[in-house]
Amino acid sequence: MRGQHRLKRLNAMVLAAAASSGGVKTPVIAGNGEFLMYFSIGTPPKSYSAIMDTGSDLIWIQCQPCSQCYHQSTPIFDPKKSSTYAKLSCKSHLCKALQQSSTCDHGCKYTYSYGDYSMTQGKMATETLTFGKVSVPKIGFGCGEDNEGEGFSEGAGLVGLGRGELSLVSQLKEPKFSYCLTLFDDTKKSTLLMGSMAGVNHAIGAVKTTPLIRNPLQPSLYYLSLNGISVGRNRLRIKKSSFALRKDGTGGLIIDSGTTITYLEESAFHAVKKGFIKHMKLPLNTSGAAGLDLCFTLPSETAQVKVPKLIFHFKGADLDLPAENYMIADPESGFVCLAMGSSNDISIFGNVQQQNMMVLHDLKKQTVSFIQTQCHKL
Repeated sequence: MRGQHRLKRLNAMVLAAAASSGGVKTPVIAGNGEFLMYFSIGTPPKSYSAIMDTGSDLIWIQCQPCSQCYHQSTPIFDPKKSSTYAKLSCKSHLCKALQQSSTCDHGCKYTYSYGDYSMTQGKMATETLTFGKVSVPKIGFGCGEDNEGEGFSEGAGLVGLGRGELSLVSQLKEPKFSYCLTLFDDTKKSTLLMGSMAGVNHAIGAVKTTPLIRNPLQPSLYYLSLNGISVGRNRLRIKKSSFALRKDGTGGLIIDSGTTITYLEESAFHAVKKGFIKHMKLPLNTSGAAGLDLCFTLPSETAQVKVPKLIFHFKGADLDLPAENYMIADPESGFVCLAMGSSNDISIFGNVQQQNMMVLHDLKKQTVSFIQTQCHKL
């Protein structure tokens, strides 16, 4: 599972134009464990979709000439056919932001790897990116000529929405963005909003807001303060240290649109697992067929199963999740599984848990807000 490898990677890691237009808006659609955002690049603009990822910074797409490219449904971007393509110099601040992962050879070259052993490398350049009717010039991105890994196969690349200098958030100089993720089995589109468009105006549920925490040793990631978890009516006995961000930069919990299921520190996950086994009253399914840690065998005589409540107690925000945000059922195979796993260090609040919720990042206020929303209606 890509999430497991990504977890290892996160553990190891221990524009005026947009602003004046009122921000940007672009469609988002569910993929296979990730969410894809739409945009156009170049002049004349060519349309693409790419993985929307709050857990990294670099924006990149596959480019010609390709020495190693995975299959994508759209033609690979050819920078020679765009009048606004320009290579980045080695002295540019975006090249320097890559630190050890850049080299200088007739311009800035990059190598960027992910924890699932996938990677991209190529030339750093600038281009005009278009979101709907809004075009933003001179956005720094990676023109990937060698891109390897199974996790990328649905989109033409990846758009980093982290806090680092290379991310779309930082380059647009928009301190606020929101996304709303549909259910994975929904083919309808949702929306990513950046700048003044991002807000809770269209949401229908109560707004739950929690502070963002900054980790100086991992400044790109969005850390949240998780105080505890309830299963059923019971607040679980979880040590406060389980989700604490330690002085050496390890531990803590991040929110990430690019990780599929939620991963919890080992002892906390064990407590959650124990709570579900107690409340579900179904036989355990230990076949491992689903690739998830905790599964139950569905009774053949009924299509509906009662599941216990799951509440994440963030600082200032108790998030009562709907069952589809933490239980995955496969009636044909006869099992229902908890969409969570165990981590030996950093905890991650994944995208399954964020479905049908508007998630608003406000970097000026240093907060993240959650609002239950029918995302496909936005």
